[in-house]
This record gives sequence, C-alpha cells and structure tokens, in this order.
Amino acid sequence: MALERGLHSFYCDLHVHIGRTSAGAAVKISGSRDLTFANIAKEAAERKGIELIGIIDSHSPGVMQDIRDLLMSGEMTEAAGGGIAYRGTTILLGTEIEIREPGRKECHVLAFMPDLAAMEDFSAWMSRHMRNVSLSSQRLYASSKVLQEEIYGRGGLLIPAHIFTPHKGLYGCSAERMAELFDLGQIAAVELGLSADSEMAGYISELDRYSFLTNSDAHSLGKIGREYNVLELAAPSFNEFRLALARQEGRRVSANFGLNPRLGKYHRSYCSGCGSIIDEAAATSERCPYCGSTKLVQGVFDRILHIADREQPLVPAHRPPYHYQVPLEFIPGLGKARMNALLAAFGTEMNILHRAGEAELAAVAGSELAAQIVLARSGRLALTSGGGGTYGKVDRSQS
Repeated sequence: MALERGLHSFYCDLHVHIGRTSAGAAVKISGSRDLTFANIAKEAAERKGIELIGIIDSHSPGVMQDIRDLLMSGEMTEAAGGGIAYRGTTILLGTEIEIREPGRKECHVLAFMPDLAAMEDFSAWMSRHMRNVSLSSQRLYASSKVLQEEIYGRGGLLIPAHIFTPHKGLYGCSAERMAELFDLGQIAAVELGLSADSEMAGYISELDRYSFLTNSDAHSLGKIGREYNVLELAAPSFNEFRLALARQEGRRVSANFGLNPRLGKYHRSYCSGCGSIIDEAAATSERCPYCGSTKLVQGVFDRILHIADREQPLVPAHRPPYHYQVPLEFIPGLGKARMNALLAAFGTEMNILHRAGEAELAAVAGSELAAQIVLARSGRLALTSGGGGTYGKVDRSQS
C-alpha cells in the first residue's frame, strides 16, 4: 500500500526495560546492568536501527533524574509532538504496572505519557499507591478503572502487556475478557507477546477493534528489536504514535514482525512436574500424560482455544500483515565476529534484516550464513516449540 503524502515508515519497539540507573540503582531486578536509559537509546539508534523506542520504567525517580541530566547536557532534547529525541530516534516514556483485582490473578499493563512532566506527575500519583515506585512492574494498589482514569487524565495511553502469557498476561491468567477489568473505550492497543500472533488473537472478538503491537519486552540490550513494528507516521513522536494506534489521518501500524509463536517460551502447555512440553492432543487433560502430575501450566495457544468465542479466527481488514521473523541472535553460526562484520558493512540490524540482498550478505558473511539470514527474515527456518519458560529453538539440522 502506498504511503500517504508526508508519511514515512519507522521501525518501532515499544517495550524495553531499564536494569539500572546511571548511578547503579536497581530498577528491573531481572534486567541487565547495562540497560540504562542512555545505553538503550544508543543501542536503538546506532546498532538496531529502531527509530521509535518505548523505554519502560521511565517512571522510576532515578530514571527521571537520568533523563533530566541528559536533557540538561544537550545530549538529548524533548521531541516536538512528545517524547525524547536522540540521534534520529525518539524515546517514548513508558511504565509497566501490575494490577490485581479482588479474586483474580495479577496482570501487567503498559502506560505511556506524552512528556517528562506528565510522567513525573503520574509517578508522584503512583508513589501513593505503590510500595516501591523506584522499581519496575510493581503492584498498584488501586483499581484497574481508576488507573485508566489517571492515565488518560494526563493525556497518556494504556496498553495491556503480553496479553496471553500465563505469567501476568491479562487473558493468560487474569480474565477471559478484557471488559471484565477495563473500559474498552480507554484501551489504546494491545501487546500480543512473544507466544501469540494476529491469527491466534483472532479467536477473541473483543480484540477486533484494536491495533496490535509486537514488542521485545527486552531485559538486555541484545534483545531489543527481537519483535518490532512498522508504523506509518509523519515523524516519530508520541502524538503520531497515538494517531497510528487509532488508525487516524493515515497513520497506522502497517506491519508486525515477531517470533513464530512456536519460538515463544510459553507457547505450549508444560508440566512442571517432569519438565515435559505437552503436545496438542493431550493439552486439554488435567494430568500430564508422561508422569501423571497435575502441575500443568497452560500454554498460550491452549489458553486461547479455551477462552475463544469463535470456532475459527477472524483477521479484520484493517489488521496489518504479521511477519514471522527469527531474530539474528537465534541463527546458528552467527557469532559476534560475523555479526560485527555485518554491522560494519550495513550499519544496523534493521538494514541486515530488511535492506541487504543475499549476495551482499554472502560477500560479508559467506553464502551459507547469508542463506540462513534470508530464511530467518521470511520465517522459513524450521523450529522446535517452546513451553514452560523455555524458548523454542531453530532446528540446527538446517544449518
């Protein structure tokens, strides 16, 4: 589809965590220590080629101080239309929040604010309803609908996170319908997560109206961009992002790039008793077919089928294509030296994945590896399924 005049395509990953502040204070305990605000911006702009990056945990007081310092030094500036500008990349200020309604399990949502002032105000509000506002993904002791009001009252956006995962996904463990928790009119979009795609989500009719996002949920610099989106925007900014999610004025999400769901670590049901991934035929059983244990963790695919209100998935006409793409780090034989050679030749990972031809890749990394990259970008590498917290893998017999 041709772009409307004045619009351009931008690569976007809207879920990257902060591990530490620049002073070394912990933010995301499970995140890498080098995941600072400045390092994420540098990685996105210079290595990954991500032009709109959502940095989660921007609500943490220590992180907000880092942002203020970067603005004061002139290394970064506030972007026109909202966000923080750095070397051609715009950073959206986000946070991940845990909510738990009475009688339900907890789930995570993302909130994005238009600028630093709004995030500072929102963080101050959260600090009155949260035990430790300095840390990532903390429990908010307020109702889901009060949270919606606080986000939208500040001009922000609410996006339920990794909605199908059994570990704190809205559909995965908290509710069978989003309407049980939220006002559906105040949901900007939904994030699919690493174990689901657009077709799988098409089993649930209340999702038809929303734009889908495929984000990395990165806990290390290397994981940035393992899933990402293409957005059609006039420029990378918060205001343009808002328009794209609402599919207004020609702005839109035009492509989702994600792992084949089989690579996701929660795709299939799993027995924590013996460690087995349960195949489709036995997934509906209450006991493990291998050891008899009842300690089963329902996988994303099986959960979706359980709560579906359609017998066949429906993909609405406005839904962009979902491209299966294996991240470069999954490709057997692509080590650090060859990766650095490819980056030296083509600049960014997005250029390697989208712009370099097979012959150009072969001239740098050899014909065998070039063929693997071409298979990866088109989702044609053979895979083994993931489950129970372990990622699926590329079948090494192809390499």
